[in-house]
Formats: sequence, C-alpha cells, structure tokens
Amino acid sequence: MREAVLTATLDQVVEHGIEGLTIGDVAARAGVAETTIYRRWGTRTALIAEAVTEMAAVGNPAPDTGTLRGDLQQLAEQISDLITRPGIARLLGTTIALSADQGVAAARHRFWNERFERTSHVIGRAVDRGELSDEVDPREVLETLSAPLYFRLLVSDQPLDSAFVTRCIDHTLTLYSASK
Repeated sequence: MREAVLTATLDQVVEHGIEGLTIGDVAARAGVAETTIYRRWGTRTALIAEAVTEMAAVGNPAPDTGTLRGDLQQLAEQISDLITRPGIARLLGTTIALSADQGVAAARHRFWNERFERTSHVIGRAVDRGELSDEVDPREVLETLSAPLYFRLLVSDQPLDSAFVTRCIDHTLTLYSASK
C-alpha cells in the first residue's frame, strides 16, 4: 500500500505539479481510501515529501568506489539522472515558489538534511584516505558539487552533459583537495 501511494503521488506531481495534486486523485490511483492516506501522512505536503525522499533514496546508494573522484562521479551522475526525470524541474520550481508555506519549507529542509546525511560518509571516507582535509565540511563539499547541476536545470536551462558533470567534479576536487 505504501509503495502504491508514493508511486501515485509522484505520478500526480509529474502530471499536475504540487499545486495540482489532490489526496483524492492519489487515493484513486493507488486504490486506497483517502482516509488511509490522511491517517498515515496527515497532509498533502508530508505525503509529497516522503514520496520525493523515497524516490531520491531508491537506487541512489552512497557510492564507495575507493576514490573521492569516483564517488563524486557517481553522486553527480545520480543527481543528474534524478533531476532530469520528467516533471522534476517543475517539482523543484514549485517547491521553491511555495517556500513561504511552512509545511513545504519544512519538507524541503527535511529532504536535504536526509540527503546530505546519507551521502556525508563519502566525504568522511575521503578524509580517512587523506584525499580531503579533516577540517572539511562534508555538506559544503556536497553542495559545491551539486549546486551547479541544480543551477543548470532551474536557471540556465543548459544540458547536464558529461563534460559539465566532469567540470563540476574537477572544480570540487580543486577547491577541497588535501594536497593543495
């Protein structure tokens, strides 16, 4: 039931955006009662937040290639694959536009905190291997890698091609490398 509801939620968001999603439509698509959704998630915002968090987590494990470059490559590819899915740019834009809504803002913060938490050990392992200084802030490194990808998607509307991804990785490594 949970998986069906979360899948239906994502389908609705892709088709109609956050603003067009209704619990009734999600319930009908998932084959459950609206009360089931309200009882489990409480609000439309909580439902969307869990669906997006689950989507980001599934199939996107924290990499462990043995090198920081390899791990950053996998992370950047995961991010690129995720944010270029149909409807995701609209979802991200709507989430930003609805930032004044406390529920939406809280869900966005929860999503990012969980996302950074799941991937921060990539940076910890790089510190242990001596590839990064032990004073580096894992979240800052991950933000440096991912921010240009989101900028391309949301602001400049340029492609997220492999050359750009490699440039993001190179810039991140140059900025934070322990050997500088």
